[in-house]
Amino acid sequence: MTMKGAKSYSFVLLSLAFAIHGSAQQQSDTVPTTKVYLEHADVQSFDKQTNADRQVLTGNVRFRHDSSFMYCDSAYFFDQNNSLEAFGTVRMEQGDTLFVFGDYLFYDGARQLAMIRENVRMESIQPDSSIVTLFTDSLNYDRTANIGYYFDGGMIVDVENELTSVYGQFSPTTKHSVFHDSVCLKNPQFTLYSDTLHYNTGSKIATILGPSVIVSDSGTIHSSRGWYNTADNTSLLLDRSTVYSGDRMLTGDSIVYDRATGFGEAFGNIFMHDTLNKIILEGHYGYYDEKTEYAFATDSARCLEYSQGDTLYMRADTFEMAAIDSSRRELKAYHRVRFYRQDIQGVCDSMIFDTKDSILHMYTDPVLWNEQYQLYGDTIKTFLRDSTIDHILVRQSAFAVQQLDSLAFNQLKGRDLYAYFEGKALHMIYIDGSAETIYYSVQEDNIILEMNETRSSYLRMWFKDNKMEKLLILPEPQAKLTPIFLLEPEQRTLKDFFWYDYMRPLDKDDIYRVIERKADEKPGRNNKFRNFAPQT
Repeated sequence: MTMKGAKSYSFVLLSLAFAIHGSAQQQSDTVPTTKVYLEHADVQSFDKQTNADRQVLTGNVRFRHDSSFMYCDSAYFFDQNNSLEAFGTVRMEQGDTLFVFGDYLFYDGARQLAMIRENVRMESIQPDSSIVTLFTDSLNYDRTANIGYYFDGGMIVDVENELTSVYGQFSPTTKHSVFHDSVCLKNPQFTLYSDTLHYNTGSKIATILGPSVIVSDSGTIHSSRGWYNTADNTSLLLDRSTVYSGDRMLTGDSIVYDRATGFGEAFGNIFMHDTLNKIILEGHYGYYDEKTEYAFATDSARCLEYSQGDTLYMRADTFEMAAIDSSRRELKAYHRVRFYRQDIQGVCDSMIFDTKDSILHMYTDPVLWNEQYQLYGDTIKTFLRDSTIDHILVRQSAFAVQQLDSLAFNQLKGRDLYAYFEGKALHMIYIDGSAETIYYSVQEDNIILEMNETRSSYLRMWFKDNKMEKLLILPEPQAKLTPIFLLEPEQRTLKDFFWYDYMRPLDKDDIYRVIERKADEKPGRNNKFRNFAPQT
């Protein structure tokens, strides 16, 4: 057949195709068009002996199926099966918003399924005129569901992100994409690695549905469920997600995190850890500001400070931690403070701890215990060194008590009190101003014979093995010695003496026990002797 004849033959066939198309179009009002139409080919031929149903097409080939058009250099058209194979420069168009390119296409008209292979590119025009592009070597496009999917590796790119995975699918209608297996989302400001991820090219929100890690210059996020808005860098992280920033981490049942501002807000079983300063904050609500390095925790809040070797466990209604400089933190505790460490325990209304000089500042009705010693006053400062106490300062209305038995208590009282330690043992006490003491003489068999009572301006008392070794009182001390059997109950205690042992934290878990101070157990109130046996 001559070229002219071939063209004439093609023209006849195309005219017939258009005639059939016109007839089908008249029925489209009631019956959906499902037939694939050949609209153009430069050359069309048949080989009845090889394949009677196969039409061989070459040169500017164009097919149409409903609103979709398919272009290629050459093709096999199976009219009876309503399918085709396209070769060369393959292009598929769905309206004016979806374009698919590749080297090979098999199209099944009955299932409306296009299978494009080699150098595949799908372009979806967005309402804002931006383009979402899918790259792969193997793409199936389901026209019925309007979903394109790859299964042997691919990439989707929009104006914000580049997403790669082993399996992926994209819906041009909903702008929704799904990724499985070795998922990687690259953004100019971060990279997200995941097992399972959904992403919407319209909202730019990535939905995390499997173990995922988000890495950026400012830190790292670990999450297995939640969403991340890649446009404004805000996120909601669920299922015990963790945000790492430098030497600090924030974990919670759920976290609202703004990467741009560095602000993370956590809800439910929160855990904030400063590994540099060795401080842990816990509670049921809290937040952390990466830029100011300010942390806040409340609702069953607890703080663990372990820079001294032995962990200090603290409980309060609210904790705040502020950065003073790069290596110094100030920790504040507010209301119903209770703390426990093996060598010291305490209660107060508010407290400040400075990590640089390791000082505990206790305010408003503070009480501090060390072994059998109890101290209280207006304020207390405890100076810690390594895993021991260096010294303690009790300011204003200072009172120190040592229990001997349920009725006998050694007592020191004055304006200010300094207690110095060697190792973990009390070494010396100094009272500066208005010093008063009650001290019992104890025999080697622990029998108490008499009570010593003194008054002076200043006092120094040295201890060895928790017993008084030496006493210095000046100037012009007043002293009184009374046999134990002559003592009246009210003589056994100094004014403002209280035994708060029932409030003492017994271990790291006991800091959660809610203990209210008795109304009449505050300095300045009338004090009468009572049964001082330990209470539970």
